[in-house]
Amino acid sequence: MNGGILTFFMFVLPLYVVAFILYSVRAVKGPTITDSILAVDCMSFDIAAFMAILAVYFKSTYLITGAITLALWAYLLDVYIANHLTKKEVGT
Repeated sequence: MNGGILTFFMFVLPLYVVAFILYSVRAVKGPTITDSILAVDCMSFDIAAFMAILAVYFKSTYLITGAITLALWAYLLDVYIANHLTKKEVGT
């Protein structure tokens, strides 16, 4: 059982690292603010997904709580920025 999980992490972890580097480059160099927001959004959802995988592996309820909170925070960022870009108002 543990050998299969460790093999899974051995293949998945490099993919997450490469994706995180690409998202970081896009967040910094994005030609528009929308590209930067999308990159930050993808990073936060990837971190939340990795936290959920770790929560299953370690059987930890605290990690899954953090993953859900992070995913909801990223969704709130999306809604707030979409509202700002469409209405050009902040906070309504």
